[in-house]
Amino acid sequence: MGNQSVVRMFMILGLTSDPQLEILVFTILFITYTFSVIENLTIVSPILLDSHLQTVRSLFLQNFSSLEISLTTSCVHTYLYMIGSGNKVITIKACFIQVFFVILFGGTEFFLLAVMSYDRCVVICKPLHYVTIMNSRVCRNLILCCWTSGLLIILPPLGLSLNLEFCDSVIDHFVCDASPILKNSCTDTWFIEQLAILCAVLTLIVTLMCVVVSYMYIIRTVLRSPSSQQRKKAFSTCSSHMIVVSVSYGSCIFMYINPSAKDEVSINKAVSLLIVSVAPLLNPFIYTLRNKQVKQSFHGILKRFLSKKY
Repeated sequence: MGNQSVVRMFMILGLTSDPQLEILVFTILFITYTFSVIENLTIVSPILLDSHLQTVRSLFLQNFSSLEISLTTSCVHTYLYMIGSGNKVITIKACFIQVFFVILFGGTEFFLLAVMSYDRCVVICKPLHYVTIMNSRVCRNLILCCWTSGLLIILPPLGLSLNLEFCDSVIDHFVCDASPILKNSCTDTWFIEQLAILCAVLTLIVTLMCVVVSYMYIIRTVLRSPSSQQRKKAFSTCSSHMIVVSVSYGSCIFMYINPSAKDEVSINKAVSLLIVSVAPLLNPFIYTLRNKQVKQSFHGILKRFLSKKY
């Protein structure tokens, strides 16, 4: 790391300092974390085990669920360990590693949501050419681009932050977040802060524009359809993705529109908790309840497993 600062460790304050409330927080987070991992695995597993499900849309869904598992694990699992062990001290190196993975998984999710909106656009606007436009090779290349983009947005600000010296060790959050880390630095972090904001804003704007343009084409195509049944089917196809997009972008936009600096920390904690704990729990329900193939495949795999067992 090349860090020659006096401070070697960070203290994570967490969501509360009350021991009684901390037990409640641990219980709730443990339940939501466990169920979110199980739910997302129920999406990933059938797609891996059933060759009939390995379509373009399923590959996107599989990657999205994998990102949800990775994101919630990198945040919630660490905090649960801190509460359980009573040790809320983390090394600077471990803190930077957590920041790297949290932003990588979170940023990749936004790019993947943009790609998934384009996929829905092609399905509805170019149904006859869908197989040729969104073939497996194109799908894999788009997924690779999402991961590469997520990596590129974190490397510049993180690379510049590795040589910072720190005078304070308190992080008022339940995860290692970029903002409180930079506040603990003794050196001037203005350029790094501006670069981090630029990367975050560019990610949100670019991906959101892709989503908006895709849905503008979708709405235009659907409204031109003479059949009300076709319009209903088209909106039903996109509804699950629209809900997830609204939750993801709405949470992040709300985080940047704070009512006052006094409420900034508490709001960031609440929104971060929504993104890394609540959303991964709800998203599998949103997708699987509208994906009959995944549900049927999962039931089939479960029946085969139970028949072998008994």
